[in-house]
Amino acid sequence: MHVILSAIILGLAIIDLVIGTGFFVNPANSGEDFGLSVASTHGSSTLRGDMTAFFYVSALSMGWGAWRRRGDVLLPALGLFTIAFVGRAVNLVAEGPYDGWIVPMAVEALHIIVISLAIRAWGWPVRSA
Repeated sequence: MHVILSAIILGLAIIDLVIGTGFFVNPANSGEDFGLSVASTHGSSTLRGDMTAFFYVSALSMGWGAWRRRGDVLLPALGLFTIAFVGRAVNLVAEGPYDGWIVPMAVEALHIIVISLAIRAWGWPVRSA
């Protein structure tokens, strides 16, 4: 169970690292995949900085947590994907569905479920006094 969970989380971390690298290297093209368009250099900078940070922090948190099998290290990734999922859910209620809305929410839900299972399975390291 622990090995399979580690493999799944590492796979998700690699995917997030690739997505983050896409935003870092070519924010305009990566933004289009997320329904975003770049109107100015400011927009390009925002996509390059913020979206890269989101995916890199998630990937690093999950990679390290899976490698060390430590649930506490997974909390940043869990927080990021939970907030993203809740934001999408609020938007779904407030503005209604759009074409393809289920895919990003399913990906975020998958991250949340797998990370939550890992946190439960691996827990926190015991600290000696």
